[in-house]
Amino acid sequence: MYLIISRNVINRSPDFQVTLLVIYSIVFLCGTVSLSLMMHILKSSAASATSITVFNLIFAHFIFLLTVPFRLYYYATSKWTLGLEWCKVVSSMIHIHMYMSFLLYMIILITRLWPHYCRIRQVEALGRMHALVGSVVMWVIVLIVTPCVIFFHYGKRTQDDNSTHCFRFAESMTSAKVLNYILSTMVIVVAVLLTALQANVLWVLYSKDRQGCTFQQDFGAQMKSLCFTLIMLVCFVPYHIFRLYYIGHPRLENVNEVLLSLTTFNCLDMLTFLGKRTFYLCFRRRSV
Repeated sequence: MYLIISRNVINRSPDFQVTLLVIYSIVFLCGTVSLSLMMHILKSSAASATSITVFNLIFAHFIFLLTVPFRLYYYATSKWTLGLEWCKVVSSMIHIHMYMSFLLYMIILITRLWPHYCRIRQVEALGRMHALVGSVVMWVIVLIVTPCVIFFHYGKRTQDDNSTHCFRFAESMTSAKVLNYILSTMVIVVAVLLTALQANVLWVLYSKDRQGCTFQQDFGAQMKSLCFTLIMLVCFVPYHIFRLYYIGHPRLENVNEVLLSLTTFNCLDMLTFLGKRTFYLCFRRRSV
């Protein structure tokens, strides 16, 4: 994706800086707590294809959170002194994290939806060994492709290597324009489709046993999946809907930066597991 740093970018107001500082501070603090608690819970859980995918999701969040302090530093000082190459690394990580999270959400959701729509109890192709091999392949590809994209394509048309500004990228309207239209459309369509399929499965399970559905293990697993679909709808879809407009109006860079920062709230997705456990404990006590 070719990006260009513009000399005519509108100056960012103090309110804009404060907004981004608040958003990234919340994401960094709450995300760190969320990952710590979830790692503690998963240590005692049995290994499965889904849990392995969740571990990958946690690792993706962890890598992104390592770059957040650099964003906080920049928005607090309004000055970047760490060089253009590191600016490109930190800037690209938010996009890499978003698309990796989306891919892992898809894998988790499809793994849980597949048995309901294909009339089988187990998905042999998604066993633990296959999940481990898939994880290794995925991270190898990421570790090879990401540096190449960052250092040879991302920010290739930068006009000022000595600039003290960072994260001020406006997309050049070349071949990347079509690619971004395709990516944004795919994210929106897939997120809506998976949400509809997930809602249908929950409705079927609820219709079969309205009184005791909350005690069923399958229903609980599908509720976790519903949380992932809601995270996709809330964190990713609004940004990509706006992005379809932003591609043709790159001067709205400040608005794009704020909406892009909101996608990072998916780092708090692990808190939904803790919230779900508390909800079911309270619900069961009331039912007794």
